[in-house]
Amino acid sequence: MQLSQANHQVSPPQIDIPKVYNAAFDLLHRHTERADKPAYIDALSGTQLTYSQLQDQAQRFAQGLQTLGLQPEQRVLLCMHDGLQWPVAFLGCILAGVVPVAVNTLLTSQDYLYMLQDSRSRALLVSKALWPVFAPVVEQCPLLQHILSDAPDTCPGCVDIQTLIQSHPPLPNPAHTHADDVCFWLYSSGSTGSPKGTVHLHSHVIHTAELYGRAVLGLQENDVVFSAAKLFFAYGLGNALSFPLTVGATTVLLGARPTPADVFKVLQSHQPTVFYGVPTLFAGLLAHEARPASQQLNLRVCTSAGEALPAEIGHKWQAEYGVEILDGIGSTEMLHIFLSNQPGRVRYGTTGEAVPGYRLRLVNDDGAECGVGELGELQISGPSSALMYWNNREKTKHTFAGEWTRSGDKYSRDADGYYTYGGRSDDMLKVGGIYVSPFEVEASLMTHPAVLEAAVVGQADDEGLIKPKAYVVLKPGQTADEAALKAHVKTQLAPYKYPRWISFLSELPKTATGKIQRFKLRA
Repeated sequence: MQLSQANHQVSPPQIDIPKVYNAAFDLLHRHTERADKPAYIDALSGTQLTYSQLQDQAQRFAQGLQTLGLQPEQRVLLCMHDGLQWPVAFLGCILAGVVPVAVNTLLTSQDYLYMLQDSRSRALLVSKALWPVFAPVVEQCPLLQHILSDAPDTCPGCVDIQTLIQSHPPLPNPAHTHADDVCFWLYSSGSTGSPKGTVHLHSHVIHTAELYGRAVLGLQENDVVFSAAKLFFAYGLGNALSFPLTVGATTVLLGARPTPADVFKVLQSHQPTVFYGVPTLFAGLLAHEARPASQQLNLRVCTSAGEALPAEIGHKWQAEYGVEILDGIGSTEMLHIFLSNQPGRVRYGTTGEAVPGYRLRLVNDDGAECGVGELGELQISGPSSALMYWNNREKTKHTFAGEWTRSGDKYSRDADGYYTYGGRSDDMLKVGGIYVSPFEVEASLMTHPAVLEAAVVGQADDEGLIKPKAYVVLKPGQTADEAALKAHVKTQLAPYKYPRWISFLSELPKTATGKIQRFKLRA
C-alpha cells in the first residue's frame, strides 16, 4: 500500500530499457556529438579525459580483460583512488561482461582478504599506493589470477592498466547482457557485522540517474559536478559516474581526502555547478577560516547524504552561499537517494519527500503502517533495489521483503509528505520507557554556537538504566562546558531527552564516507 503523497509530487519520467542492455555501452554511446568535451578532469593534475577518449579506453580495457581470459560474470575487485582510470576500469569491466566489485580504499588487509574470498574475485584492480595493504593477503586467494595496477612496478607480475589499454584494440561489441543481469557489486559498510556484497543490475544504473540525477537535480550537459563522496561509495558512484554520463556533464575527480581546504580549492578553480557533500563536511566548510566568498563560487545546487543534515548547517550554508542543500537519504541496497528535499521546496530539519519513482512507507514494531507523526521503520519500493546480498540468504530475506526494502532507519512523516529522521533502528534509546532519537538530541546540541559536531549514544547509569550520553566536538577557538550544553538542550527538548553526560573530543570516529561510527562510541 502506498502512503499518500503531497499533491505537488512530481510524476516519475518514463524509462524504457530494452531487455538486451549493457549499462556501460549505454552511458558511453550517448555522446557522439560531444566527443571532444571533457568527461572527467583530475582536480590535482588538471589532466582531462574527453568523452571519445573515455569510450575508446573503456573498450580497449574491456578487450584486454577478455584477452587475459576473464569470463562473463566473473568478479574483479576494484580498489583504486578516484582518478581517470577508475571510470575506464569500471565501465570496461561492464562492457566485457565482467562484474566489478568496487570497495572502500581505507580498509585493512583482513577486510580485503574477506572481500576477495567472499566475492571469489579472479582479478584485482589496485592503485600502487594501496598495494601494501593487499600484499600480505593475496597469496591466500587461490582463485585470484591477475593483478592490474596503475603502475608497472606495483608488484611482480602485475599488469599495468595503461599498457593493457594501449596494447589492445577496442572491443567491437559489448557483452550480450540483459537489463536484469548482474552488473556490479558494492560492499556495505559492515557496521552491523561482516560487510555484505550487495548485488546490482544493469537497469539500476540508468534508473537512479533518471529518477534522481535528472528528475530531482535537473542535471544537464552544461553542468560541472564535483562529489566529495568517492566513487566506491553508492552515493559517489551516482554523483560522479552514472549521473553525469547520462546527460553529458563534466565531472571533477579528487583522489585525495576531501579536506575543507581542498574542497574549496576545487570549488574555486574548477567552478562546479553541482557539489555533493556530507553533513560533517558541510560543517567543516562553514567552520573553515579561509573559506571563500559566495561570489567566488559557481554553485547552483548542493546535496547531502550519508547522515541526516542538521537544520542549522543547512540554514547557515544557504545564508552564506545562496544555494540550497538538498538533504536526502539513500543506501547501498537502493544504490542512491530515494528520499530527498527538492529544489525550491527545501525544509531543513527534514529529509524531504519521496523521489519520483519510489514509494515509501513507515512500519511500526507490530508491522502496521504508521499514521502521520508516528515514528516507524522506513521501507522503500523502487526500481533500483539490489538483487540480494551475496552468499547471505538470511540477511537477504530480512532486508529485501518482497517489493519492500527495509532501511533500518526510523522516520516520522508529516501531513505534507515530508519525512523527519529519527535515528537508526539499532541506535534508538528507550529512556524511562519512552523512545528517544539520538539524532534529535544531536540536532539540539548543534544549534549551540560553540558546537561543530555531536553524536549521542545510550549509556547505563548507576542503576543500569539507559540514558543519553553526548560526544561533542567544539568549533576552533570556541569554549563551552557541560552544564551550559545540558541547559541548552533542556530549553529545546523534553526534559528526559537531555544528555546526562557530555564528553569533549577533538574529532568523532567516522567511516570513510563520513558517517559517525556510534558503535565505537558505545564501546
